[in-house]
Amino acid sequence: MCSGGLNRQTPCMSPSTSLRAHRSSPSTAGMGTPSSSTSTCPRTPCCSAGCCRHPGGKAPSAPAWRSLCMHFRHGAPPVINPLGTRFPANATVRPSYNISITLSSAVQNTTFVNVSTPAAGDWFIAAHLPQAAGRIEVKGFSTPCPYMFQADMFVLRLTDMPVLEPGVPMLHTVVSPAKPLHVKVLVPKHAAGMRFQLSSCVTSEQRACTVRVLLGSITLPQSFQRSLTCTGSINCSLALESPPWEKWLQIMVESLGTANASVSVEMLASFTVCRPGSTSSFLNFISLNQSQAGARPGAAGSSAPAPGEAPRNTSGQRSSCLQSQPVVREDLDVVSVRYRLLNGPSVPVSSLAPTLLLLNLNTGMDSGGALVVSLLLNKTSVSLANATVAACVSAASPVLSLNATRNCSTAFSQGYPLSVSTSSAEAMLIVLYPQTDDWFLSLQLLCPKGQGECGGAEGKVTVFAYLTPCFNDCGPYGQCSLLRRHGYLYAGCSCKAASLSTGWGGWSCTDDTKAQTVGTQNLATLLLTLSNLMFLPAIAVAVYRFYLVEASVYTYTMFFSTFYHACDQPGVAVMCIMDYDTLQYCDFLGSVVSIWVTILCMARLKKILKYVLFILGTLLIAMSLQLDRRGVWNMMGPCLFALLIMVTAWVHHGAKRRHCYPSSWKRWVFYLLPGITLAFIAISVYAFMETNENYYYTHSIWHVLVACSVAFLLPPRDKHKKPWAWSQKLTCRYQICQNDREELYAVT
Repeated sequence: MCSGGLNRQTPCMSPSTSLRAHRSSPSTAGMGTPSSSTSTCPRTPCCSAGCCRHPGGKAPSAPAWRSLCMHFRHGAPPVINPLGTRFPANATVRPSYNISITLSSAVQNTTFVNVSTPAAGDWFIAAHLPQAAGRIEVKGFSTPCPYMFQADMFVLRLTDMPVLEPGVPMLHTVVSPAKPLHVKVLVPKHAAGMRFQLSSCVTSEQRACTVRVLLGSITLPQSFQRSLTCTGSINCSLALESPPWEKWLQIMVESLGTANASVSVEMLASFTVCRPGSTSSFLNFISLNQSQAGARPGAAGSSAPAPGEAPRNTSGQRSSCLQSQPVVREDLDVVSVRYRLLNGPSVPVSSLAPTLLLLNLNTGMDSGGALVVSLLLNKTSVSLANATVAACVSAASPVLSLNATRNCSTAFSQGYPLSVSTSSAEAMLIVLYPQTDDWFLSLQLLCPKGQGECGGAEGKVTVFAYLTPCFNDCGPYGQCSLLRRHGYLYAGCSCKAASLSTGWGGWSCTDDTKAQTVGTQNLATLLLTLSNLMFLPAIAVAVYRFYLVEASVYTYTMFFSTFYHACDQPGVAVMCIMDYDTLQYCDFLGSVVSIWVTILCMARLKKILKYVLFILGTLLIAMSLQLDRRGVWNMMGPCLFALLIMVTAWVHHGAKRRHCYPSSWKRWVFYLLPGITLAFIAISVYAFMETNENYYYTHSIWHVLVACSVAFLLPPRDKHKKPWAWSQKLTCRYQICQNDREELYAVT
């Protein structure tokens, strides 16, 4: 995923742009982006044919409009899949909130996305254009279409928000329906449950009131806000299981009555706190003592269940409701963390209380990788054959009540379930781009007939947890890359033998839907390399006609073009005899210089002038390729200038001989016209027909056509020269020298 930020020019071929915005207090936030119209994208791959249609039903001609898809996510970058490829096995993907914006070159306005009571922390925006057509365009032949994407965040903060003390009833007033009441309460550590109670609700007109209570913040795309509507003066309450630990919980109370009436309500928040069980680790004992010593009064120590609620495990009970295992975080590298259990990798799991492991991912730089959790059940440690170890990976707060029917959810989030049994002893979970927070792994032994069937049974589960930039290092068909955009670091896979339409793909380069077989890759390499052997006839013709400099240039081009394409292959059929950049430069240089010397040779200039132009043109071409290797004028410039010289020379020869030049109609019919036709076909294929799918064939055809056109276009040798006559020339020179000496001796 390519990323950018504010005021960044994003070209048409750029897949995406990302931006991070930070919000740290309860508020209302709005994010604006330039656009002309918006529509909500489906959960399918965004910016597909059905998503990015023009609102009017008819698609204007490009480049008058273009669709842009934007994705929003709280806590981590959004995991997007615009190409519809497959994710690796055991990977979990939650859809992000996305919208489609139609950009217009003529109209530029602003689209706002309003989020009321957003969750505190980092918000991420990713934007990408639709998939390109896949046609290979020569630079200079196509019009560039840059698009500017600028995201601005406007935050409306709430100041002096009242704090609701746990276990202490507080009376508050809602001034009017237009001005809801906002309060916050701090959730203590080890909170197993929370009960919010509303009572004594009266209006200023002494009438029965109707209020609505919203608990929690909004996290797009799925909001886990809890709603409660209370009518009259009777008590109403809402119970929450596993609220987020050590975080402020927002509570909004709004009146549903008349516009001029104020409402007075009494609110009470009570928590049920779970006491962790002791372990053999001294470090865990120290951390437990510190957490208990630093608990807030009325939160961890003086909470009580609400009336009518069955007593549960609280901090004052003797039995613990969870067994905590000490975990040490080891930072290995950038976005690379290993979690080591101090008591060994095997964790005891029982049915009496869940076993809890803390996975710390709250540094702010951990959300750009992949969290991998692997479980392995020791079958010999479980005495019950039908027992199952249920596990749940969740953020912000753990799941403390695991059972077969629960879907691994907490008060305001949805976790990731796992399970191992004697029949399936291994399980793995991959969380792509995990959100910045404290993550928890809960494990508990379950039996089909309930806890009584398990009794005192216990199982051993080996836990491996780590954070990696790329899962499995992108496998054998990919390469892991670390990308930094505006101070944020994230990782992604660059797949081998991949293009926009063919090759390996997917998040971890595991999608082989469009992958090329080894035989196909070998065939493509052979086509692109062996097609250069068609220069051998051109070299033979040049040598036969005594154009040795031209033959040397063609040999140079054939050699470097062959090995450049052997090194340019993205798959396994690759052979590089030297640095890739060097091979590419030499291939481009040889191609342009071959055209330059061929056209100058056709001009039939004087030798001294021709060789001066050879050297001077080659130096200028080398300089221009260094400045812009793929510029269209690097080839068109020398071609047009050489054609101008050739036409001028032909006109001069024709005027001097007083007839058309070349004068032979056979030369035109059998050599020049076929050569020019092949050259024009080659240019058409190269400039307008090459795509990512047919590149191996069309570019090989380009090699063949160019080489054959050179063989046809080379002019015939001089009439006074005979081919293969070097031995005669050497003998003649020796004879002349001998005659001169004899003549001088005679005079003396």
